[in-house]
Amino acid sequence: MKITDFDFSLPEDLIARRPLKERSSSRLLVLHRDGTLEHKNFSDLPSYLNREDMLIINNTKVFPARLTGFKKNGGRIEILLVKKLDDTVWEVLSRGKFTGSLKISDNLHVELHDGKTAQFRYSGDILDIIWKYGNMPLPPYIKRSPDESDKKTYQTVFAKEEGSIAAPTAGLHFTDILLKEISSKGVRVRELTLHVGIGTFKPIRAENVEEHAMDTEYFEIDRRLISEIKETKASGRRVVSVGTTTTRALEGHVSGNCDDISKNGRLKGTTDIFIYPGYTFKAIDSLITNFHLPRSTPLMLASAFCGCGNLMKAYKEAISQRYRFLSYGDAMLIV
Repeated sequence: MKITDFDFSLPEDLIARRPLKERSSSRLLVLHRDGTLEHKNFSDLPSYLNREDMLIINNTKVFPARLTGFKKNGGRIEILLVKKLDDTVWEVLSRGKFTGSLKISDNLHVELHDGKTAQFRYSGDILDIIWKYGNMPLPPYIKRSPDESDKKTYQTVFAKEEGSIAAPTAGLHFTDILLKEISSKGVRVRELTLHVGIGTFKPIRAENVEEHAMDTEYFEIDRRLISEIKETKASGRRVVSVGTTTTRALEGHVSGNCDDISKNGRLKGTTDIFIYPGYTFKAIDSLITNFHLPRSTPLMLASAFCGCGNLMKAYKEAISQRYRFLSYGDAMLIV
């Protein structure tokens, strides 16, 4: 399977730079597995859900992982916090291979090593400091600097478990009112946690898709949810996954493509599952997702779910109808 099989031309002006004022006013392209398409609004989603279906969301919370530091000579370096290694040391991404001291603020200093690891020296609560001086890690394709409003808009309304460096963007369309409407229909809304890391956006360098390796991402799932999923499917009802991150957590666990342990009724671990066409889904029956970049791993997951031909047809229609793409863009429901 070639990476070129997942390529398409995405007009630059269809990449959403900012969110809509009302989250649920985004458009919704409904793709049926037989290839049929419907043009709807996201607020129409409840009409596609039935009593005793299960809607599963990712409750991870994005933190402002982008920090700007200054060298002693005044030079500026931006670092992205990728993974916490211990209480004071993080794996980071930065341009170049600088080793030395950086000042983030009067009470936060960093010793950067080879541009890859950062040891913090600080006074006070480190997360409070990061929230004060950090910026939200908007994806580079948005092509603008983050501002204070992104700390709210680049976050789902159900975010609570801090740890992601990117939003689970399919969840950005939900409002509290919409979730209440869904619940009032008898749909069981459940949640899990997968902290989105750099692996979700890691570009595929290999010509052959199968040669790509995903980075691991941390997840937590209540064991009762796994039992509920089995009961839902056995009763003929559907498990509707909100986003590729939710899907990777579920499929990673049920397929055994993970490293997890059970503790106090919760499954905690990591998964590096890479889902592309040919994969047999074991947990989910329907998928809510945004429109993704060409050649990206989320695009391949969606292709695996509905068929590459169906997805490319839907993307062609979305482009012709000027749907908004990527993180702050519109949504797709695959049923």
